[in-house]
Amino acid sequence: MQFQDLLAYKKSFALAMKVFHISKSFPVEEKYSLTDQIRRSSRSVCANIAEAYRKRRYPKNFISKLTDSDAENSETQTWLEFAFKCEYINQRTFDELIIDT
Repeated sequence: MQFQDLLAYKKSFALAMKVFHISKSFPVEEKYSLTDQIRRSSRSVCANIAEAYRKRRYPKNFISKLTDSDAENSETQTWLEFAFKCEYINQRTFDELIIDT
């Protein structure tokens, strides 16, 4: 089994790709702020899951990486709230993405 086979990895990767495609439509003035932040945090979720999988033999390291992944997921939710409140995404898109986080 590889980390790419993990359901959590698959879901977080899919969400990161959705965020990437949706954030392409964000205003250009958000390129180095909201767009960059939301892409980084959403990608970091699956990256931390991959790292946790590699460290699964070391319980403290494993838990630490999963905790990091959870924190990045919360950060992604926060950036999605900003995107919604700034009217860069609509209610339906926001709700769909939040369900996936």
